[in-house]
Amino acid sequence: MKTSLSVWSCHKYFYDKTWTNADFIHFVGQQTKADGIELLHRFWDPETDTSQVEKALQQEGLEVACVGASNNFALPDPANRQEQLNHIIESVDIAARFGAKVVRVFSGNQQEGVAYDDARHWIIEGLKAAADYASSKNVVLCLENHGLFAGKSEQVRSIIREVDSSALRSTFDMGNFMLVDENPNDAFEQLQSVVAHVHCKDFIKVGEDFQGESYASLSGDKYAGTIIGEGSVDLRHLLSRLKENGYDGWLTVEFEGNEEQKAGSIQSIDHLKQLLDEQ
Repeated sequence: MKTSLSVWSCHKYFYDKTWTNADFIHFVGQQTKADGIELLHRFWDPETDTSQVEKALQQEGLEVACVGASNNFALPDPANRQEQLNHIIESVDIAARFGAKVVRVFSGNQQEGVAYDDARHWIIEGLKAAADYASSKNVVLCLENHGLFAGKSEQVRSIIREVDSSALRSTFDMGNFMLVDENPNDAFEQLQSVVAHVHCKDFIKVGEDFQGESYASLSGDKYAGTIIGEGSVDLRHLLSRLKENGYDGWLTVEFEGNEEQKAGSIQSIDHLKQLLDEQ
């Protein structure tokens, strides 16, 4: 199993325009022990990034593990859903350009006035079209457990089953299951046969007086991101189960802690490498 770092781990440097994707690649290559990177469609500049990213990857000896499309198919307007499909198509093209075999996708976000059954129909429809295109490019879409439509393992499994395409599998996000009050170990047993990409993420429960960035679970518990291995996710168990299953894909660190993002990313990769060495 190889390790990569998601751009999202350092997203603050993209939002304040401090970094480009090439800057991120140089950081990963020179200051972390990761083998690759995860790019995100939302931070992609087609006019400049293609050549700059290619050069930076060659200089640092890194691979593109995955491209993340932050799509939302739970939208009433067909034109808006087509735009979301286009985001996935563009992400697949980026992945194919750099030899990545995985594009992370979402289902959609619940909105007021949108019926669950309608939204689920649009999600299935959109992912079927996206999977058809990904298959033509020898790329696999991986649905992340994220949000209320696909937050739980059974929801992810149900969507994958209904889309019924070898080009749609699971991005198993270890930490996100805690936000829907599901034990990540139990979730893995439900999804193990369809996992084709892994997000290594750690959360820890905090009190109501916690002042940093945090997330509320469905039951109202409050969680904060942490450095890999310092939270409540049973990383050792999950890595052991992945190894037992013969998983040979990417382990992508998605750091969401309150520590400075570069430092948190470096430490998370270090800790993940240590855990892998113990397997």
